[in-house]
Amino acid sequence: MRYAIFSDVHSNLEAWEAVLGAYKKEAIDCYICAGDIVGYATNPHECIRIIKEISHISVAGNHDWASVGLFSLDYLNSLAKKAVIWTKERLTDEEKDYLSSLKPVFMNDDLALVHGSLNSPEEFLYITDVKSAEECFRFLRNQVCFVGHLHISGVFIKDKMGRIFYKQFSYLKIEKENKYIINVGSVGQPRDGNRQACYCIYDTAKNEVWIKRIDYDIKSAYNKIIEAGLPLFLAQRLYLGR
Repeated sequence: MRYAIFSDVHSNLEAWEAVLGAYKKEAIDCYICAGDIVGYATNPHECIRIIKEISHISVAGNHDWASVGLFSLDYLNSLAKKAVIWTKERLTDEEKDYLSSLKPVFMNDDLALVHGSLNSPEEFLYITDVKSAEECFRFLRNQVCFVGHLHISGVFIKDKMGRIFYKQFSYLKIEKENKYIINVGSVGQPRDGNRQACYCIYDTAKNEVWIKRIDYDIKSAYNKIIEAGLPLFLAQRLYLGR
């Protein structure tokens, strides 16, 4: 199986269309979304529609649930809160029903999928260090778990001795004696200093994972955020990759 795994589109249609175009050249069998379809940028309708059409599996992100009242705005910073309120006021009933239907966790024989962490997935915790990774590994029954939320791609690896270490990568070979928590980065708002949209491919036949990047029309996404009256920094950070 060849999976397309992506996260944190955040209503950035320009970034999402660039990633989707790249995926179409990759002989993908199954599309999987690790959450946060909406929030921050200005095209929630289009991003929801396309992901509904192509994605075989999607889990809830905190912005998705916050936009339909399933996650408290009190847990969001002021910029995120303003964008969620803007989004909530524009979603159709059908779109709200779709976002409300998203579950926090998905598992099959190949992988686990969660936006934040398998530890209290409804709280959307961040996996930022060995300690938080260890908590997630405690609930991981599969060999590989894919996450988003942090907007920075990378992997925590737990070896056969129980040691956990972190690294960033563009290519990763899945070794049978290890377990993995792989952050697939962000399509619509990367925060690793690289402004390019980020996406992931997982090939279960070859036991290989790739993190890939692609340019997109940032200027168009920037202008739409400004025209919508959303906070200036939400537009600026697209150029900064922060």
